[in-house]
Amino acid sequence: MEVEIGVAVGLDFVFTDLGLGPQNMIKSRPLCQNHNSVVNQVVAAIIKNRPFDTHFAASTTTQPWTVESVSQVLRSIPRFLFQSPRSIGRQTGFRHRAPLKQRKLKEESYKQHNNVLVLGPAAHRDPKKVSLGLDKAVEFYYWVENHFGFAHNEITCKEMACVLAKGNRLKALWEFLNEMSRRGNGGLVTTATVTCLIKVLGEEGLVSEALAAFYRMKQLHCKPDVYAYNTIIYALCRVGNFKKARFLLEQMELPGFRCPPDTYTYTILISSYCKYSLQTGCRKAIRKRMWEANHLFRIMLFKGFVPDVVTYNSLINGCCKTYRIERALELFQDMNERGCIPNQVTYNSFIRYYSAVNEIDKAVEMLRKMQEMNHGMPTSSSFTPIIHGLCEAGRVLEARNFLVELVDGGSIPREYTYKLVCDTLNCGEKTNLLDEELHKRINEGIEKRYMQVMKVKPIMTRKGYLSVVEV
Repeated sequence: MEVEIGVAVGLDFVFTDLGLGPQNMIKSRPLCQNHNSVVNQVVAAIIKNRPFDTHFAASTTTQPWTVESVSQVLRSIPRFLFQSPRSIGRQTGFRHRAPLKQRKLKEESYKQHNNVLVLGPAAHRDPKKVSLGLDKAVEFYYWVENHFGFAHNEITCKEMACVLAKGNRLKALWEFLNEMSRRGNGGLVTTATVTCLIKVLGEEGLVSEALAAFYRMKQLHCKPDVYAYNTIIYALCRVGNFKKARFLLEQMELPGFRCPPDTYTYTILISSYCKYSLQTGCRKAIRKRMWEANHLFRIMLFKGFVPDVVTYNSLINGCCKTYRIERALELFQDMNERGCIPNQVTYNSFIRYYSAVNEIDKAVEMLRKMQEMNHGMPTSSSFTPIIHGLCEAGRVLEARNFLVELVDGGSIPREYTYKLVCDTLNCGEKTNLLDEELHKRINEGIEKRYMQVMKVKPIMTRKGYLSVVEV
């Protein structure tokens, strides 16, 4: 089942003003790919706010409900109803920036009620659509159970809890978990369910609520494991609550504790100390955080844990950005002695440092060493600091050679880097060093990258090409 653009997410495109007639109207992708039509039918009914009654149940009996189909419907609700058109073009995926402060839901509700601008994660959502999605999710959860006799299990219970957490309906979330924990022999709420819930609440900026969910595990007849401790420690570190995170670590380090820390526990705290130290302008705070990171690293070695490449990269990056290059080189040497193979991230930390302190030759040496040792493929993030440093030093020919090497390697420079090299060549009256073919390859690559990031699709009209956002 396909729907028109604008129906799925509420975007009101005026096709007549754009010169598009009914014959040129673009169809979007199906709501739920690789699944049956019943799932798409239910998702469309949720978006259009149709009631889940007996008549609608009779029209969806073509295929039986499975755990995967029910989970797909629940996962689709935040995708279509919890994001507004203002969120189009923002970065998605696991590398998005996390909220740095604990959210205050009462304050956000007060601002929305008084038409005050709300910033942060709540800015990219419409309260009416969020409320609609939450109500329809609860209605669908019990409707598929009552009309079709579907037996919910741990997976569907976890998906429903995640929907309530993403919609910030916390009171209903705790009531739902208490109800599900009383079902069946051992209940539908497991340790993995609460751990996933802690992760979602931490990503939403509700760290205090994530900590409350962690302490509710005993009430829900669940026992926290190492992964649950690591998840809540990471959520606390993201908002700078290191005091509580260290308390949990000290609790795990107690003799005979059933959940002793592992390598990932120390790596989370070390990387968080390094990141958080760089976000403050106080030199004393920076020294304190970096000392804590190095102290945890030594404790980790003393307890017999073997640090991995992520642990070394976090500490080396923090030392390079705080101008502790001697300690960074010491860690790099220790990394090689222990047989931990460095990767591109390791070398990029040194390249950025040497480029920032105007030691371009050492940065180039690190780049060549990475290529000779086959420890990673240099990309735009590796060449960009070197090119910028060479342009600032007036070494135009070398900057041009590195730009050509970057393009020949299959990467495309950033717009600012490309413009900087062109401007430097123009100032030195050496514009002939870049041929037309290279200009064409770079411009086509930049345009292609822009189309991928903005998720736009060029379509042909009578007036020429027109870019329409693809849902």
